[in-house]
Amino acid sequence: QVQLVESGGGLVQAGGSLRLSCAASGRTLSRYAMGWFRQAPGKKREFVATTDRSGGGTYYADSVKGRFTISRDNAKNTVYLQMNSLKPEDTAVYYCAASPNFYSGGQQTLYDYWGQGTQITVSS
Repeated sequence: QVQLVESGGGLVQAGGSLRLSCAASGRTLSRYAMGWFRQAPGKKREFVATTDRSGGGTYYADSVKGRFTISRDNAKNTVYLQMNSLKPEDTAVYYCAASPNFYSGGQQTLYDYWGQGTQITVSS
């Protein structure tokens, strides 16, 4: 079993940047594909970005493509989400998640472990 803890959330103005971190404990992160998801108030949780176990393969939601970058440092057991050119519609609670598959894409049901989430608020 793996435990995930997100950090790096906060309040930022539109056009600004933030970097989220997801630290894993319990098991080595290299065993898991990792994803970032988000849930805005009154909306369903949605896929943001994912990386395979090695970090060589990534995939993004169209809404964040070109602005967000997912990366991982398996030696540090940490996954990151660099968010640039933030927009008010990016406001949400962001969750990291781990899947035992090599790659799981954006399908939430394939992710077995979830962090508690971190709030991102983008002001206009």
